[in-house]
Amino acid sequence: MRKSLTGVLSLAVLIGTVGATGASAGAATAAEPAATRSSGTAVGGEASTEDVKDRILAIPGMSLIEEKPYAGYRYFVLDYTQPVDHRRPSKGTFQQRLTLLHKDVSRPTVFFTSGYNVSTNPSRSEPTQIVDGNQVSLEYRFFTPSRPAPADWSKLDIWQAASDQHRVFTALKKIYDRKWLATGGSKGGMTATYFERFYPKDMDGVVAYVAPNDVNDKEDSAYDRFFRTVGTEECRDKLAGVQREALIRRAPLQKKYKEQAAANGWTFNTVGSLDRAYEATVMDYVWAFWQYSLVADCVDIPADAKKATDDDIWNSVDAISGFSAYVDQGLERYTPYYYQAGTQLGSPDIKQPWLGKLSRYGYQPPRTFVPRSIPMTFDRGAMRDIDRWVKRNARRMMYVNGENDPWSAEPFRLGRGARDSAVYTVPGGNHGAKVSGLPEAQRAKATADILRWAGVAPAAVEDDPAKAKPLAKFDTRLDQRNGEVERDGATLRP
Repeated sequence: MRKSLTGVLSLAVLIGTVGATGASAGAATAAEPAATRSSGTAVGGEASTEDVKDRILAIPGMSLIEEKPYAGYRYFVLDYTQPVDHRRPSKGTFQQRLTLLHKDVSRPTVFFTSGYNVSTNPSRSEPTQIVDGNQVSLEYRFFTPSRPAPADWSKLDIWQAASDQHRVFTALKKIYDRKWLATGGSKGGMTATYFERFYPKDMDGVVAYVAPNDVNDKEDSAYDRFFRTVGTEECRDKLAGVQREALIRRAPLQKKYKEQAAANGWTFNTVGSLDRAYEATVMDYVWAFWQYSLVADCVDIPADAKKATDDDIWNSVDAISGFSAYVDQGLERYTPYYYQAGTQLGSPDIKQPWLGKLSRYGYQPPRTFVPRSIPMTFDRGAMRDIDRWVKRNARRMMYVNGENDPWSAEPFRLGRGARDSAVYTVPGGNHGAKVSGLPEAQRAKATADILRWAGVAPAAVEDDPAKAKPLAKFDTRLDQRNGEVERDGATLRP
């Protein structure tokens, strides 16, 4: 794949007018924080609070949606005009949403992506708290509203998305000229890795959390081995019992599903039938539990599934997997993910032998969850290229996995070519594993490395990494604690 942009001049001419118009409109309507609007000194001691916004909006193609106040920061919700195709930038553009949590231009900047939609409420990734820096958060292309119209789905691939990040970084680096780190969890960790692979000179370090690495989409035995030993035998047996009963009691529980669908206006055109959607939800049950929960949460699973009521079985599956996940209305938001899983990223296919012959469809592939009007062809070389590159070329790259997280069963591994990089595993951790959950010595080492990569390691930490700790205090509104996972419909998505 090509690593440079072409036709940049033609794109600049094309989007400059759009950006100027959007910037004027945004600047005129933005709600500015009263605490800093009339002050001559910004947070962190900058010369003028207005200079930062003015400089951001002077970037061709950048427009302001709104500014939200938050103590100690300025927070901007923005749109940036991007080419639909970075190889042919003159062939159309779309608006990509991003947010900017501004601390100070003298601080390092963390480039965050979830790999999905971007939240428009202020938040900090763990590296941002550690380095006490700025944070740019980018919505992944084709997640609405950051979707070209009409949508040419062939332009949704990991290189195009990495090129989106490269253009945003290049534009903002002129303002935020200190060190930059890329980060993200799950698909966001994958995204940070792909960005580093295609644009290795942009970032000064990468911190990727719980990022799966499906090198061979046809070989998923690692997941089967994981489910044979994860957690405790008691917990595994309880989960298996509920899952079996949900399939055995398919008829009465599907009656309830039909009632729920009628009440909520759910339809099943994409998957093809209520039965397929029902089974897909049940088949996710064990995986979703370990993705989002801890061993201690097993106490909430019905102890004797055979004696449990239909409502008990329904409520347990619904709470963990979510029966709205595979209806058209639940799938629509995630079409870009399932498309990528079926064209480049790969997806798990686990056996679940405890179900015997109760399953009619097995683990259904991503193609089932994407409208048939969207063509899909799988690229077997995409993840092999990424895996090979990381093993041979990783520089200042950190991977943090969860011991009990299914997605960590196929992790990134470092090869002999890696330098100043590491892979950590949080004991008992789920899909919310963080540096803060590591054993003390590993936590200090990882924190010290992040500070060093960002260029803000105190002298005491340079002398003794064991003294490393986050530079910013934990904020209950901005930061997630170790083990917490954002859930917006528990389904088999990283």
